[in-house]
Amino acid sequence: MYTGITKDLGKRVEAHNSGKGAAYTRARRPVEKVYIETLQDYSSALKREAEIKKLSKAEKELLIKNAPSTNRTGG
Repeated sequence: MYTGITKDLGKRVEAHNSGKGAAYTRARRPVEKVYIETLQDYSSALKREAEIKKLSKAEKELLIKNAPSTNRTGG
């Protein structure tokens, strides 16, 4: 699962699906967003991104499954 931060989510997803952006996503297209968190500032977002990246795949799946509907997306 790819985890990243951005100020413009739509633009980020479009870039990944057009073959731009992270090498990880170039080989795994199409990407879709399944979970979103909105944070106060860039520093908080970087810290949260690091926390999420340390989770196992199973822990990330549980995070998504148990998230409030405002954080989950259909793609």
